[in-house]
Amino acid sequence: MQMQDIEQRAKVFAGARDELASRLQDLRDEQETAKRRRLQGIKNSLARFTAAHGELKEAIETSPGEFRSPKTRVLHGIKVGFMKQRGKLELGDVDTVVKLIRKHFPDQFDALVKVTEKPVAAALGNLPASDLKRLGVRIADDVDAVVLKPVDGEIDKLIAALINDDDVEAVTA
Repeated sequence: MQMQDIEQRAKVFAGARDELASRLQDLRDEQETAKRRRLQGIKNSLARFTAAHGELKEAIETSPGEFRSPKTRVLHGIKVGFMKQRGKLELGDVDTVVKLIRKHFPDQFDALVKVTEKPVAAALGNLPASDLKRLGVRIADDVDAVVLKPVDGEIDKLIAALINDDDVEAVTA
């Protein structure tokens, strides 16, 4: 295949990409217009939602006796009441905790303490190839691959969003 043929195909690809970009931008513009039209109503609903949430929470907090048994109830599709929350471990000084585990629970040490020694791949990636070879580290998949990437990446983000959009997948399926 000659460079002229590749150049022609690149031109067709760029044209198709520009068309897609234009249509995506039209879609984004319509979405933005719709969002601006509906934004005030959404803000009003959010304010009512927040106020109702606060009032319901306060009513539950001030009425713990109503939830002795059962501790929760489902009212109008909303679960309300009290639920035991899982406590959070606060370790303090980790080194001290490890020493105390070793002292008081030596037979459970391996189960209670995680000891990890692991090479840091990102740091190793900064070493020269000769040093990596001395460490027995290989570089895999360092072969030439076809590059087909537009210079400007903004449209690619829109395309990726479009491809991940369930509505578009439903239409194209």
